Amino acid sequence: MALGLNKILIAGTYENTPGAYWQAATNISVTTAGNVIPAGTYLAFATSNVVIQAVSNYNTSTNVATYSNVYVANSGGVVISDGVNVQANVIVGGSNTTLQLITVNGGIPVTGTFNS
Repeated sequence: MALGLNKILIAGTYENTPGAYWQAATNISVTTAGNVIPAGTYLAFATSNVVIQAVSNYNTSTNVATYSNVYVANSGGVVISDGVNVQANVIVGGSNTTLQLITVNGGIPVTGTFNS
């Protein structure tokens, strides 16, 4: 996940290459039980039988979360996840599948704070 979404665009670069704007993120295996989307800001591609959901209510007495659809099946869009309250879920009758997410390339990891 990039710390900021601003980035200098370099012409002629493709996903996952040095200087590229887009970076493929974790492809999430999605089941009918629901799978949490890692923290970050993503573009989610339309995927057959997959809905994107967020917690709309949490019952502290029973520790049960209620999820509501943010994106309906077979649609995609911008997904902002905190790593806990947003999930991808296969709709009833659908088969397990993979959701592809992309995010802004975070660049090369630093080795220290004040390296010369």
